[in-house]
Amino acid sequence: MFSYISLGSNDLPRAVRFYDATMGSLGYRRCVTEASHYWDDWVGWGIYADGGASELALWVCAPFDGKPATVGNGTMIALHAETRKAVDEFHAAALAHGGSCEGAPGLRSHYSANFYAAYVRDPDGNKLAVVCRRAE
Repeated sequence: MFSYISLGSNDLPRAVRFYDATMGSLGYRRCVTEASHYWDDWVGWGIYADGGASELALWVCAPFDGKPATVGNGTMIALHAETRKAVDEFHAAALAHGGSCEGAPGLRSHYSANFYAAYVRDPDGNKLAVVCRRAE
């Protein structure tokens, strides 16, 4: 359904440290983009290939309008984790790299019997969930 998701940041180096750690815990690496001034203020994790013809990525950048990045009330991005251990590692990495806890790792059986998730905010305040739906 999605090609990419973009989140605003007011401190890109800080955001990069956070996302290198958290996305790395899920097995994602930084996207490699062609050398261009356009990409100077963008950093992504996931897939970006063939000049963007193939893309499934999470990008972080300063807002285009030059105004401060803000978060949306009720906005959240949920990321897939292969294992419950990956959920735990993502949560720990988030807290160790400037994120804050919005819900510790655990089962949320009101969603489904195997819905294991954690919720955090990145250093800019964007809310993230990481979810594993597999039985342990």
